[in-house]
Amino acid sequence: MKKSNWVGFLPFYLLTVIGVIAMAMWGSKTTTTVAQNRPVQRCNTIVIDAGHGGIDGGATSCSGVLESKLNLDIALKLEAVMQLLGFDTRMIRTTDISIYTEGNTIASQKVSDLKERVRIANETPNAILISIHQNTFSDDKYSGAQVFYANTEQSRELAQLLQTNFNQDLCEGSNRKIKKADGVYLMQNVDCTGVLLECGFISNPQEEAKLRSEEYQKKLCCVIASTVSTFAGGENRG
Repeated sequence: MKKSNWVGFLPFYLLTVIGVIAMAMWGSKTTTTVAQNRPVQRCNTIVIDAGHGGIDGGATSCSGVLESKLNLDIALKLEAVMQLLGFDTRMIRTTDISIYTEGNTIASQKVSDLKERVRIANETPNAILISIHQNTFSDDKYSGAQVFYANTEQSRELAQLLQTNFNQDLCEGSNRKIKKADGVYLMQNVDCTGVLLECGFISNPQEEAKLRSEEYQKKLCCVIASTVSTFAGGENRG
């Protein structure tokens, strides 16, 4: 589905999917939060980072799809949902590009790209950073979404909320736990609340097929958006 059609379909889809999922799995509190906050302008700006891009395709899935493409597909859908919920958004990229500003080698361009992502997040007032990635492993039996968090205030709290909802509502039977994003440049250098989402294992054929699916991507974005909405409104943050 093209983005224009997706945005047009979004109000009906969000009311249907979030309503059903929330009432069935999250309880009335989350449902009320979504319904009440949908038309309200928020304090926070959601910075959405589609990981990799351009010269850096990231990992390659078991069916030959680049991680960077899946990341962007999900990021664009998430942008539409977050805007519908009243949030301003800032996209790190909206096409298949790298955002480096300097460098004569691929290695130096990748370093510049990461620094630019940090700069964008850090110059955005009241930002919540959501970085979208996909996981991979040599053994194709592993599956499940996992959340990594920055070493900044409230990042761990947001990560735990997301992980709980992923395990309960998206990845049936998963018991994955949050982890601090040690060694991840972006998460180590941002000043804002930030999480990195490994949305699933693209080395697992069953999960990879779901991650390529428009419907699963929409459900994933609804889980993320509803959780971020609940988090952002919980303590009058921003």
